[in-house]
This record gives sequence, structure tokens and C-alpha cells, in this order.
Amino acid sequence: MGKLTLTSFVTLDGVYQAPGGPNEDPSGGFGHGGWSVPYGDEDFGRFMIEVFDHAGAFLLGRRTYEIFASHWPKVTDPADPIASKLNSLPKYVASSTLTQPDWANTTVIDGDLVKEVTALKEDTDGELQVHGSGALAQSLLGLDLVDTVHLLSFPVVLGTGRRLFAEGGLPTAFRHTGARVTSKGVAIHTYELAGRPEYGSYELPTETA
Repeated sequence: MGKLTLTSFVTLDGVYQAPGGPNEDPSGGFGHGGWSVPYGDEDFGRFMIEVFDHAGAFLLGRRTYEIFASHWPKVTDPADPIASKLNSLPKYVASSTLTQPDWANTTVIDGDLVKEVTALKEDTDGELQVHGSGALAQSLLGLDLVDTVHLLSFPVVLGTGRRLFAEGGLPTAFRHTGARVTSKGVAIHTYELAGRPEYGSYELPTETA
């Protein structure tokens, strides 16, 4: 069975909304779109290429899918390591409203998420990758369907916007498996699903007479 890998960009205060441009997602009056762009460098690019090297298929939310579909089909260089994967590999969009996707090799899934995603993981040779897709990512995390998280924390605080790990999320423990920091200060951490959190106490034991 393949594994599902989530790659997410977040600010230091956990915001995932509209990292790539001001028009990506201005909903809720969000005016900070494009906050990740100033931190792009060779280290960042190298890591993303490594991630895409392991892709077997992509699972995206509708908003991220539409952002990708408006950009990557125009990148036609077969040597581009990201565009070549996105344009050629199967893409699955979790949406109840998208009916006629234009991007080649796209399938819409709108059924039971656990059943659909479990089947996709079993059928995918390589990683089933989720990029961005914050609302979908939250659903997948809440259903224990994410096996690996690449969390890229950017050195900026916005104070507003949608947060990846929002109030009411499923308590989950992860095992830290990798880390690096780019030249512009993006902290890249990789975590594997480890189950439920464990708890303890720093209280000193009370002495008995």
C-alpha cells in the first residue's frame, strides 16, 4: 500500500492561506496573499524537486487544483521536474462541485473520503501527494489518512488567515524524521504519523510520611 504525503506551507502562527500570490485566496478579507514568495531560493527549490521525485499521483482540493491547473499546463518543458510530474501523473480532486476538469489525467472524487483515499493509496505506485489544499488536508488529518507531513514553516507572522492546525483538530502524535533550514530561513520538518498523543506530568512526586 502506498502512502499519503502532505506538503504544507505555514507561517509561524500556522496560517496556510494564499502563500503563492495575492489572488490565490482573498476570502475572509485576507490581504496577505503571496507571503511565501520572498523566501524562495535554491534550497527551497531543491527540496520541492526531491518531494516531487517520489510522486505517483496527486490528491488536491478544488481551490489548489484550479490554481495549479491555471499555471502548470503552460509549463511545457519536459525537463522541468515539477511540471513534468504534475502534467503527466494522475490527479484526483476532492470536490462535490467540480464536474468537468480540463487538466489532463484528472478524476473528481466526491464520495466517502476514507473509502476513496484508501483505495487511491492502494492503487498508487509511489506517493499519493497532497500539496496545499488546506481544507482537504484538515479533513485527511482528522481521518488519520496522512502518513507523512512535510511542514515548511516560513519566518513570518500574519496574525490573520486560515490555520492548518485549527481549533478542534484530532489529537495526533507524529515522529520527527527529518529537518533542514533554507538559506532564507524556511524550516523544513518531516513527520510520520505515530498515533495518539501520550501524556505525562512535570509535577514532583509527593512524599509520603
